[in-house]
Amino acid sequence: METPAAATLAGSFFPSFLFLVCGTLVAAVLGAAHSLGLLYRLTHKVDKASIRHGGESVAAVLKAHGVRFLFTLVGGHISPLLVACEKLGIRVVDTRHEVTAVFAADAVARLTGTVGVAAVTAGPGLTNTVTAVKNAQIAQSPVLLLGGAASILLQNRGALQAIDQMSLFRPLCKFCASVKRVRDIMPTLRAAMAAAQSGTPGPVFVELPIDVLYPYFMVQREISSTRQPKDIMGRVVSWYLDNYLANLFAGAWEPQCEGPLPLDIPQASPQQVQRCVEILSRAKRPLLVVGSQALLPPTPADKLRAAVEALGVPCFLGGMARGLLGRRHPLHIRQNRSATLKKADVVLLAGIVCDFRLSYGRVLSRSSKIIIVNRNRKEMLINSDMFWKPQEAVQGDVGSFMVKLEEGLRGQTWPSDWAEELRQADQKKEQSFCEKAMMPVAQHLNPVRVLQLVEETLPDNSILVMDGGDFVGTAAYLVRPRGPLCWLDPGAFGTLGVGAGFALGAKLCRPDAEVWCLFGDGAFGYSLIEFDTFVRHKVPVMALIGNDAGWTQISREQVPCLGSNVACGLAYTDYHKAAMGLGAQGLLLSRENEDQVVKVLRDAQQQCRDGHPVVVNILISRTDFRDGSIAM
Repeated sequence: METPAAATLAGSFFPSFLFLVCGTLVAAVLGAAHSLGLLYRLTHKVDKASIRHGGESVAAVLKAHGVRFLFTLVGGHISPLLVACEKLGIRVVDTRHEVTAVFAADAVARLTGTVGVAAVTAGPGLTNTVTAVKNAQIAQSPVLLLGGAASILLQNRGALQAIDQMSLFRPLCKFCASVKRVRDIMPTLRAAMAAAQSGTPGPVFVELPIDVLYPYFMVQREISSTRQPKDIMGRVVSWYLDNYLANLFAGAWEPQCEGPLPLDIPQASPQQVQRCVEILSRAKRPLLVVGSQALLPPTPADKLRAAVEALGVPCFLGGMARGLLGRRHPLHIRQNRSATLKKADVVLLAGIVCDFRLSYGRVLSRSSKIIIVNRNRKEMLINSDMFWKPQEAVQGDVGSFMVKLEEGLRGQTWPSDWAEELRQADQKKEQSFCEKAMMPVAQHLNPVRVLQLVEETLPDNSILVMDGGDFVGTAAYLVRPRGPLCWLDPGAFGTLGVGAGFALGAKLCRPDAEVWCLFGDGAFGYSLIEFDTFVRHKVPVMALIGNDAGWTQISREQVPCLGSNVACGLAYTDYHKAAMGLGAQGLLLSRENEDQVVKVLRDAQQQCRDGHPVVVNILISRTDFRDGSIAM
């Protein structure tokens, strides 16, 4: 017999259970409605009559962020955004290889302090960019890569050029996103642009499937069937596709913010700056090493230069910091860096890290006090557990830190004999180059002498682009950039093939500058076809090729170690004639006209000023600076 208590319990249990079941069902229905976009479309409609497309949204955001150039290699997946950018006055520059488009965007980013933008088609178009994106990551360059993709509905179903692009780029980029609805284009791009410039700058990737870029009527034509299905499964599929289409375009053309989001740039604390002031104020042999990060916004290059000059500490300049103090400045030390670092009692590493370029920190004396400033804490402390220890490690913007440091040390002076000692060592090393320039060679031209003449001829309004190994390595000792942000090299990744893309971006950014691109003959093989790009787009740049018919930087190590020159030999190819076949001007420098080097360089300059891209093919002997010899 049921007791009154049991009856009460049963009476209360079933209504509660029923309420729970109903609540769960309602939640499930609402969740399904939300995931299918049904709730959103209660208040946001689909404009089926509109002929607008997602490419217009992309172009609007780029325009609002001050983007002036879009580099690309055309593909059907991305055509709408290219057309929209052209209509808004963004110059669309198409290259002959996708990697060149990203290299050009990288150059724009470095020289302007804004985000450089490239757009390429799906699949192989994107895989062709991987090297350039990785180079931008290691160089900390803010580049936005826009990639086409197969329709969202057809992904993982064997569509043309459909691969898992997101997995490919996540390890390379700070920010990766795939746009699923037209209305998401603007907020996604704004977030990507901000991420590229915030913290430690770097590349970002936004995937734009083909159905978010084309207009409603074209996507509908591809998705919807003209015949009404008769069976239940056909009707379900038809409803799903119609719902997908509606959700894709719901709220697509409602007004949205297009402009930049605030950036997150780390800053050194006043306490950190003060501790560094105190360390430097006690130095007798201070030394400053400035890297690319120091040239990042928001500190203008001229303000950074003024701070370095006022600080009065002898300095080495690397990466994008080359040229910061101009061609010849008494504070700028160019030679004997390793030996100088060992002698310094206080070393300030401003935007440079202890990787292979500083022998992983082994060039630093353990008795020296090391101050290091960098936006990236992980990179800042690399190898500090093994070969060196910082006295003060400051995570913050390098340029802003240098300005504050100079303010804290204003009026401070250091013993003049230290700077004089370094200048004398510099002059002694440079005298050795002068002696090498006068050494006779059995055939072709002495590359040291050629580069000396390049240095003498280079105008003040020039930008130097470096792409190569042996010849370019020699040029780094001899050819001086004339001012800040006038030097472009690949950076720590050491990538060959940057030349044409960097030159393209540089000339477009600064049309009044003369762009001199120094190539090794091996590296030039990557860039030759882009002289078609220079000709078509009327971009006059000057290429100087140090042609020693080989991968000399490699063979110099490979032959003594392994006894074979296999795969290291090239030919004295007529690169100037190949460039002429693409519509550029071509000039040859060889033993036959060795007394006319300056004249040929002047002729090439004039050709550029007249609007023609020029290739100067310079036949040179192989040089080895380790023992002071020049190979015959």
